[in-house]
Amino acid sequence: MRGLLVDFGGVLTTNVFQSFKEFAAGEGLPPDTIKRAFKEDREALALLRRLEKGELDAPEFEPLFAERIGVKGDRVEGLVERLFAGVGPEERMLGAVKAAHDNGIKTGLISNSWGGSGIHYDGTPLEELFDAVVISGDVGMHKPQPEIFRLGAERIGVPPEDCVFVDDLRENCAGAEAVGMKAILHRGPDSTLPELEKLLPIAA
Repeated sequence: MRGLLVDFGGVLTTNVFQSFKEFAAGEGLPPDTIKRAFKEDREALALLRRLEKGELDAPEFEPLFAERIGVKGDRVEGLVERLFAGVGPEERMLGAVKAAHDNGIKTGLISNSWGGSGIHYDGTPLEELFDAVVISGDVGMHKPQPEIFRLGAERIGVPPEDCVFVDDLRENCAGAEAVGMKAILHRGPDSTLPELEKLLPIAA
């Protein structure tokens, strides 16, 4: 393998869905409200896809999504920021990407954005870690569309079949595998790092 492509939220950060649960608790909602909205509510998922592709920005998304999950009044503004308030850097995964990059592996980020809000890329040394960065809102496509994986591979100059892709969502891993990549479903550094070590020169 000559290329490493990774997701941002939930891979280079702590668990996004735990942050969603904390958000729900703070709003007095069932803990699985956000996960269920994206899994079971077609309109909620369609709103997310429009946000990820840059068709909506966060202030446009918030009242529409708030209606889907039952958030009202003065709790609507800043909803996206609060969704990700519990997310922080995952240092072990950041270190693994840096180690791969330092050892000559081409590295790239493929991330579905949240309209410039929520999870912030600021503070992460993207230029030090990655040879290329693909943000869904910038390119008008989103994971798990096959085109975004091909674009990520193209930008780091490595054929898809020579790339490893890491994501915390099963459907995104399936999208990467559909274009020939080796995908690792991330459930935390303890399981992901040993898998990466088998394929790439990284530090544990």
